[in-house]
Amino acid sequence: MKKQRGLLIVLSGPSGVGKGTVRKELFSQADTNYEYSISMTTRNPREGEVDGVDYFFKTRTEFETLIEDGGLLEHAEFVGNYYGTPLAYVNETLDAGRDVFLEIEVQGARQIREKAPDALFIFLAPPSLSELKARLVGRGTETDDIIAKRIATAEAELEMMSLYDYVVENDEVENACDKINAIIKAEHCRRERVEKIYLSMLKGE
Repeated sequence: MKKQRGLLIVLSGPSGVGKGTVRKELFSQADTNYEYSISMTTRNPREGEVDGVDYFFKTRTEFETLIEDGGLLEHAEFVGNYYGTPLAYVNETLDAGRDVFLEIEVQGARQIREKAPDALFIFLAPPSLSELKARLVGRGTETDDIIAKRIATAEAELEMMSLYDYVVENDEVENACDKINAIIKAEHCRRERVEKIYLSMLKGE
């Protein structure tokens, strides 16, 4: 039987909601088979972040060259920095039948929805805005002014929830991961994703 093309999984949500924490927990699980597509960014590395592991850290000039050359699946400018997803790696991995997991900002997810409508879109939501602010403050990595901008952006991003297929509340990291894994398993069985494979089999292709 023909191999099913990999699933492009898009996880996004407001800054500070815990996307990175949830993604790291998912990938620490022994039975995880997703391929993580590392994003590119022009922001400075935070303490403990490693180039080529957490992000590909690029200069603004390098990033803008990639935009001009069409080398990104999506890109966005967020709080003064660029973020984006390398295109070639994603397509090669999907064609090989492996799932690609993206952890990106909401602006980037909107671009992917237009370019890859068959992708799976999961919105990670905070329990409340007050909890989101507490998490941002707890990071200790941003000024009060930046935190205020992120909260204002988060409010706008919550209103964009309709772009997504599923919403997962990040109340507890393990609970959020369980829900995400269940969603992905179900999506692989969706009729629209497997019907063509079986029809080809019936035709002897």
